[in-house]
Amino acid sequence: MTAPVSVLDPSTLPTVILGAGSLIGQRLLSRLSPGSVDLRTMRDGPVDEAAFAGAGTLMVLGSGRGPDLDGRGGAEIDLAAVRAALGAATKAGVRQVVVLSSAMVYGAWPDNPVPLTEDAPARPDPRLPAVSSMAELERLAASWRDDNPGASVAILRPVVMVSADTAAWFRRSLWRSGGLQVGDADPPRQFVHVEDVVSALEVAWRGRLDGPFNVAPDGWLTAEVWHDLGGPAPRLRLPAGSVRWLRRVGLRVGLGDAPPELLSYALHPWVVANDRLRAVGWKPAFTNEEAYIAADRAGPLRSMSPRTRQELSLAGAGLVLAGTVFGLGWLLRRRQRRR
Repeated sequence: MTAPVSVLDPSTLPTVILGAGSLIGQRLLSRLSPGSVDLRTMRDGPVDEAAFAGAGTLMVLGSGRGPDLDGRGGAEIDLAAVRAALGAATKAGVRQVVVLSSAMVYGAWPDNPVPLTEDAPARPDPRLPAVSSMAELERLAASWRDDNPGASVAILRPVVMVSADTAAWFRRSLWRSGGLQVGDADPPRQFVHVEDVVSALEVAWRGRLDGPFNVAPDGWLTAEVWHDLGGPAPRLRLPAGSVRWLRRVGLRVGLGDAPPELLSYALHPWVVANDRLRAVGWKPAFTNEEAYIAADRAGPLRSMSPRTRQELSLAGAGLVLAGTVFGLGWLLRRRQRRR
């Protein structure tokens, strides 16, 4: 569904971008209309209202701070800056807002339908403040639309975003098929290429879309295909509680940046349908498989013989197990000394 087209085509007017310095913003800025500007704000600082003069669109891409949960570079949203930007947009007569949210706002719950459509309620895990702030971002945008009759607000909800530029993050994330695995949980998974997210934002901007839109390739990866794409990487399955505890410890000592509460997204399904966005002309250029491979480039293991790969994989799993046992022992001894 799209909102009525305004007299002035938004593609002919400058766009103000909150978060243009992000991975998505850098790619998007060159595609927008001439005169588009990067709205630079300090945390809790004033918004430059002069930047909105003559603008047709406000695009909110996030601030790129905090832990990276889904590949955008940072999940923390400066809600104060968003409120100020929306206020400035109202004063300037902006008629279109495009928001980059996340499919994570649906939450990962055992009763989630497969796939989720935009009609599903947003049920973010309250243990993840960053995801709750995304849901609040959507609420603020919807409230702005209610206060500005005739204006449009497009909310895009991509799944895990990946590309060659996210490879370093991806290797240590929950989404790579390797390392510590959570029990026997093998929910379906989805990966969208950054370029497809950029093209979805451009479609929303040019078409003045209104409402929420999921952003994902067609279908999803089964557990079997996901493991095959990861190649012969060492894996160690542990109960969810043990993995959560280890990640919490790793976060404290600087060995990771993903909060342990994120594990719920590795335990339960949260894959989405893309029919609504496809119906307005968007088409993904990358499949789930292609997007995954773009972030998890073939390493030296894939050029080795099957026997060598198997031996190295077993040895790697042994090292993971040994490191886990050592870490647990160290922590137990530390606790005993404190007592």
